[in-house]
Amino acid sequence: MKSFRKFILATIAAMVLLPSCDDYLDVVPDNLATIDYAFRDRVGAEKYLFTCYSYLPAFGSPANDPTIMGGDDIWVPDNNMYYAATGNFNAHHIKQGRQNTDNPLLDFWNGTNNGKALFRAIRDCNVFLENIDKVGPDLPNAEKNKWIAEVKFLKAYYHYYLLRMYGPIPLIKENLPISASTDEVRVYREPFDDCVDYIVQLINEAIPDLPLTIADISNELGRITQPIALCIRAELLVMAASDLFNGNGDFADMVDNRGVHLFKAEKDPLKWERAAVACKNAIDTCALAGFDRLYEFSAYRYDALSDTTKRIMSCRHVVTDRWNREIIWGDTRNNSSYIDTYWALSMPYFTQTEANNPWGTPILAPTLRMAELFYSNRGVPIDEDNQYDYANRYKTEAAPAAHKYYVQTGFETAKLHLNREPRFYANLGFDGGVWFGNGRFKDIDAGTADETSWIINMKKGQPSGYLSGIRFPITGYSPKKPIHFETARTITGQLSPSGRNTFPIFRLADIYLLYAEALNESLNAPNAEVYKYIDLVRKRAGLEGVVDSWTKYSKISSRPADKGEMRKIIRQERMIELAFEGKRFWDIRRWKTATDLLNQPIRGWNNQGTTTADYYNVVTIEAPSFTAKEYLWPIKDADLRSNGNLIQNPGW
Repeated sequence: MKSFRKFILATIAAMVLLPSCDDYLDVVPDNLATIDYAFRDRVGAEKYLFTCYSYLPAFGSPANDPTIMGGDDIWVPDNNMYYAATGNFNAHHIKQGRQNTDNPLLDFWNGTNNGKALFRAIRDCNVFLENIDKVGPDLPNAEKNKWIAEVKFLKAYYHYYLLRMYGPIPLIKENLPISASTDEVRVYREPFDDCVDYIVQLINEAIPDLPLTIADISNELGRITQPIALCIRAELLVMAASDLFNGNGDFADMVDNRGVHLFKAEKDPLKWERAAVACKNAIDTCALAGFDRLYEFSAYRYDALSDTTKRIMSCRHVVTDRWNREIIWGDTRNNSSYIDTYWALSMPYFTQTEANNPWGTPILAPTLRMAELFYSNRGVPIDEDNQYDYANRYKTEAAPAAHKYYVQTGFETAKLHLNREPRFYANLGFDGGVWFGNGRFKDIDAGTADETSWIINMKKGQPSGYLSGIRFPITGYSPKKPIHFETARTITGQLSPSGRNTFPIFRLADIYLLYAEALNESLNAPNAEVYKYIDLVRKRAGLEGVVDSWTKYSKISSRPADKGEMRKIIRQERMIELAFEGKRFWDIRRWKTATDLLNQPIRGWNNQGTTTADYYNVVTIEAPSFTAKEYLWPIKDADLRSNGNLIQNPGW
């Protein structure tokens, strides 16, 4: 029995090998037949460490990350040929109401339908923690303790990812022995607050032995550090304090066969205080590690650029500028040369030649809702700006010369595209809009025709618009932020990558805004500290502070002084600043606003229009439906049948 107990077949997540000196995630052990073999020396143990890393979700992957395709911010044509070319868009199917209990889409419980097997990941983390002490003297204690801390964090993170997806989960604190009884194997889902406390405990245990910064940047960028651990702890506690999980009456009847209530019925305001403290701790530690100010675009490699273009690029390139000073935790596994990546599915065609020789499938399209979300150029929502012509926003007018870095001068475009803040132009490509990059790195009017920034054209029959019914952005918008500006299409339409991008799992602006939110919720009224951290984010976009902007430019000037109104302002700021980075998906769930947003029609411009008059008409693309049960993923029916101690999530 002992020899059989020692025998464990290592189940390794398949990963694409990409040549790079820092591809730590690409190294996984092969044919590890026994635990003793895996941990007989430093090399084998390190491979098992990388196995624990290999289960990290595919952040920024349209086919595998539910946050990219699963919300109301990006839409695609509902055409099966796209799925064959780009991967199965399970997240898009989920928001169309196709989630089910027989064979769940993006199943992270079991690892099917493009989900990662996170309980298996936790099992492998436990294997590592239970056996790392077997390694001989070639593994120094300091390095061993660091590895243990990394794996404790990963174990915590996998529990956390499951928690926000499924709600209360079984806590796999240690692996069951092979001799475990049937009753021991039939685990229970534990109360939500107990899950939170256990995850926090694991992170707290890991923090002392994690490095403040990565010393070996050539080989270890992306490995877990103290700032990463503290930011994820803060994000977890903000989630736990939010409406979905804090006193949500919809979950009051979740009681298992022990009679244990999985959620507390009462809202606990002290959770916000705990979250605020965690956020501030994360910010302070990030500052010690060098994450002490937001990213700014450096244009030293190019001829002089206008201040306008540099500001736009500061807001845009923060996502793709590899390991820039704002990215606390990034994922390098997305490469802009791959046809099914976020980048390749976003980048429009710029010329008719590219469109006639298609490579890539530019079908990811921001919705009109997102275009309306961004502020006016005076830093307030367009529907409350006291000078913005909101009622006529869909009507057209010629773009003035003062907008030349945003829109082609004289181009007849929707008023919605004029007089907007820089982040609008950093995030969205639209008909007549300026696009810096794709092989052209000079400002409008600053170079030859082959050097000056692009003007994209999105009406029917034009390169970036509807051509043959495939490979076009259905709403009339293309996302800019996911695309490295140095990535360019070749003459045949293929993408010539600038190098590997770093998709931000967590960046500094995120923790600033989480802190502003948590602090506002913990106080009776917002104070200067709340304003400080939201204003730091606004400053990069060239906007005045919240109080000044609302006092001068809003029809409702008193909003920032009120806790409830400030909550709305902070939420809009998060949705703007972190647009198309996967944060909105989780935010609208924890805020319980998805039942409102995901039941509104998805709209865009008339992509069949060939003239200005025809094109600039708002059309409904789809009318999605979202019900309260969809706040949590369903557990597979087969799992419930095999373990009668598990209960299904409400509504499923």
